[in-house]
Amino acid sequence: MTIYHFSAKVVPRGKGQSAVAAAANLSGDRLQDERTGEEKYYPRQVMLETMIFAPSHSPERERLCNEVEKAEVRKRKELIHEFVQIKFVAMGMIQLILMHK
Repeated sequence: MTIYHFSAKVVPRGKGQSAVAAAANLSGDRLQDERTGEEKYYPRQVMLETMIFAPSHSPERERLCNEVEKAEVRKRKELIHEFVQIKFVAMGMIQLILMHK
């Protein structure tokens, strides 16, 4: 038996966090935060394999993270709803989504 776990986290800008900083931390990449003008870099001792799944017309990683930073929370909720509906509920699974503020 295989058990899958999917975890998604919204990065709360209201708490001083940013999507750019989170992406830099997870990937070990050096990214420029357009909103603050700061360079975000958190070097890693062990490099993880990182992947971003996005449409072919999406911008590169740094630009993508900055665009996410500009997005409204409401749109993120709509995206989660659509994803869960298509990938799980439509296949007969019941999903419980918990979103912390």
